[in-house]
Amino acid sequence: MVIDWTQKGDGKPPSPEQPKVRAATYVRMSTEHQKYSTDNQIAAIARYAEQHHFEVVRTYADEGKSGLRLVGRDALQALLRDVEDGIAGYEAILVYDVSRWGRFQDPDEAAEIELRCKRHGIRVHYCAEQFSNDGSIGSSIIKTVKRAMAGEYSRELSVKVFAGQANLIRLGFRQGGPPGYGLRRLLVDHAGNAKAELARGEQKSIATDRVILVPGPADEIRLVRRVYSLFVDNRRNETEIAELLNQEGLLNDWGRPWTRGTVHQILINEKYVGNNVWARTSFKLKQEHVNNPEANWIRADGVFEAIIDFATFEKARTIIVARSARLSDEAMLDKLAYVLAHNGYLSGILIDEADECPSSCCYASRFGTLLRAYALVGFVPDRDYRYLEINRTLRRLFPAIVANIIEGLQEVGGTVTRDAETDLLTINDEFTASVLISRCFQTSIGTLRWKVRLDTALRPDLTVLVRMDPDNIAPYDYYLLPLLDMREAVLRLCDSNGLSLDAYRCESLSRFYAMARRTALLEVA
Repeated sequence: MVIDWTQKGDGKPPSPEQPKVRAATYVRMSTEHQKYSTDNQIAAIARYAEQHHFEVVRTYADEGKSGLRLVGRDALQALLRDVEDGIAGYEAILVYDVSRWGRFQDPDEAAEIELRCKRHGIRVHYCAEQFSNDGSIGSSIIKTVKRAMAGEYSRELSVKVFAGQANLIRLGFRQGGPPGYGLRRLLVDHAGNAKAELARGEQKSIATDRVILVPGPADEIRLVRRVYSLFVDNRRNETEIAELLNQEGLLNDWGRPWTRGTVHQILINEKYVGNNVWARTSFKLKQEHVNNPEANWIRADGVFEAIIDFATFEKARTIIVARSARLSDEAMLDKLAYVLAHNGYLSGILIDEADECPSSCCYASRFGTLLRAYALVGFVPDRDYRYLEINRTLRRLFPAIVANIIEGLQEVGGTVTRDAETDLLTINDEFTASVLISRCFQTSIGTLRWKVRLDTALRPDLTVLVRMDPDNIAPYDYYLLPLLDMREAVLRLCDSNGLSLDAYRCESLSRFYAMARRTALLEVA
C-alpha cells in the first residue's frame, strides 16, 4: 500500500522560516510480531518527524508481511523502484527501527536496502532507535548488531513455533492441509468439545481452537473402503480402479475424475488409519524446501477415528512396496527413463500417474531422493525443481478457485453453468468465461513475473486470470481479459502492466465492460 499524503492534504506545510525536509515512511507489520502495528509505527514516526522538522509526504506500508525475504513485500519494492528511478520526490526515509527492513538471515541483505537508498542521496532515519544513523563507527556497529539480532529472533521463533506445532501434532491436532476424500476437518475447543465442521477454505478464528480429522459422509467412506478392497482383495491396480470409478461417474474430493495418482494417495496415506503425520517436508525460515527423512517426521498414531483397519492398510502398503522390491535398480530406472522419454520431463505426479511404474516414494526410498533417481536417467531440471511441486499444488487449487468465482457470481444474482470437461463457464446465458491460474516466479534480480498461456481453442468471451502470490500459496490479484485478437497466445506479465490497444484489439470492449459490471467482476479485480 502506498499513500501520497500531499495529494490527500494530510501533509503539514513547511515553515516559512525553515522549509521542512520532505520524507517518506516505510512501515511493516510482520505476521509473527503483531505488537508493532502499522498504526503504532506511523504514530511514532510522526512524532519523530515533528521533532526533527520533516514533512512526511508518502507512506509505504507492507501489512501482514514476513520480513524474512524481499519477495512479496510490494511496498518496499515500490519504495526502492521510486528511489532508483529518481521519482521519489523526497530526501529522507523514516523507519520505525532497524528490524522493519526485515529479519533477513543474512544481515547484509538489510544493509543493502539502506545502501541502495544512500547511493541515490536519500538518508535513512530510524525513529525508535537510541542511536543516530549518522554514519559514525558507533552507529555502524550498532546497526550491524541489530540486524544480526533481527535474524536471530526469527531463528529462535522458528524453533519455538516448530516445537509448538510438533506438540500439537502429538496431541492429535491437525496442522493444515485438505482433509482428503472420505474425511472432514472438525473444529474443537480447548477441551476437545466439537464446535463445527469446517468447509473447504474455512479456517479457525479463535487461537485456542483446534482441528481434528473425522470420517466424512457415509458414501465417501464406502468408496474409500471399496478402493482398498479392490486393491487388496481383487488385485486391481490404481489405474484400473480409477477407470472403474470414472465409468460410474464418481468424482474425487476436488470434483474431478479419478486418476492413478489420486487413487494411489488414498492407498498410502496413514490418516485413513487414524495416524497424524507431519513434517514430511519443511521450509524453515523460507529458505529452502527440504524432504525430511522418515526418522524426523512428527507423528501420533491412532489419534483420529480410522475408516480403514490397520491390517488392510498394511496389506496395501506391502503390495505397493513389493512391486518395486521385485525390481532391480536397473529395471526401476528403465521404467523411469520411459516416463522421461514419453513426457520430456519428470515429476512426482507424472511417476505416480504412470502405469506399471513404481511410485515416486519408492524411487525416493530406493535411491535416497527423487533428484538422485532423476540424475541417474539423465534428467536435470534446468531451473529450480520446486516449480514442479508448485504446479501440482496449483492444479489442486484450481477447482476451489473456480468454485469461489461461481459462488461470487451467484451471490450477486448471476447464473452460471460449468462444462465438466473444459471448465468453461457460461454466465447469464450471455457470454463464456475461462479461468486461468498463473504461477509466479522471480527473475535473477528479484523482480516478479507471470507467464500466461491463453486458451485459444475455447476462445472464451472473458478470461479470468488469477495471478498467484510470490509464494504461490494464494491469489495475488485478478486480471480480466476480454476476447483478444492476439499475435501470440502467450502473455508475459510483470508486477505492473499497461494495455496497449495497438498490441491487443478487443473484439467488443464496450460489451466486455457491460458484462463485467453486471457480474461484479470488475469489483473483484
